[in-house]
Amino acid sequence: MKQKKVIAIGELLADLISTNFVNDLSEAKSYHVFQGGSPANFCGNLLWLNTQAQLISTVGNDGLGKFLLNQVKEIGLNIDQINIEEGIPTSLILVGKSKATPDFLAYRMADRFIKIKNMNWLDEVSVLHTSAFALSLEPARSIIIDAIKLASKNGITISVDWNYAEEIWTLGGGTKVFDQLVNYNPMLKISLDDYRRFSGLNQASAEDAKKFLNKYTLKFCCLTCGAEGVWYRHKNEEWVFEKARLVNKITDTTGAGDAFWAGFISGWLEFDSIQKGIMLGLDIAAKKVETLGPLYLNNNNSI
Repeated sequence: MKQKKVIAIGELLADLISTNFVNDLSEAKSYHVFQGGSPANFCGNLLWLNTQAQLISTVGNDGLGKFLLNQVKEIGLNIDQINIEEGIPTSLILVGKSKATPDFLAYRMADRFIKIKNMNWLDEVSVLHTSAFALSLEPARSIIIDAIKLASKNGITISVDWNYAEEIWTLGGGTKVFDQLVNYNPMLKISLDDYRRFSGLNQASAEDAKKFLNKYTLKFCCLTCGAEGVWYRHKNEEWVFEKARLVNKITDTTGAGDAFWAGFISGWLEFDSIQKGIMLGLDIAAKKVETLGPLYLNNNNSI
């Protein structure tokens, strides 16, 4: 039996989040620097929840890369599979602090040059996770797809956060990659905002998104709807809705989706229960919205 351990392949980068709430980045005056990257945040949240996790990623051999490595080492994340790329700067994203969906601007550099040093983890993990962001550019895309193929053959559950943003997919190919991924019967998370960007339907409703997702047979599918809550569906069963938790104060929504999905995967692995996974995911997402920066880097936070 495989361990209840997760390995994530994708971006480790710097999030520069504006110090003030803004409608778009033109209003930002200054920024706080945080360790970021959806798969990296996902792993950090899993460790914070006492679920084993490891990250495969790439940073540049520069000050920002060293900052990120120090940050993930501080939380106990194994960095053996994090590559340091010479001559290519560490990736970063400017993020507008927001109470809704943040405005952002990505500078893609080292994160696209992912290298898998070895495949020893195939016998150690039960879940392989990645993101649409990580899959959006070559050569990372082909490397990740090949890893998914091999992991699936070895009985590892595939997890995908389809955090799609058109500006990230500068060379297109999102639909083709999505169609490839669904062949591996993944556990899929997609937000309503992600679906709107992916479909090009800016006013699409949750019902529209569910109708689209019904075309596919997935191990599990989760449609997050921000402050409203989440719709989820196991295989071809009926959709179920769960309200979001009330929060005392909206401090920072960046990474709320990563927190939710880490909570879900952690709960699902521990209890073998989708419902308990959903409940834990909603709890962790609410705590994240109340916290500036990653949950697992805030010493005052407890589960």
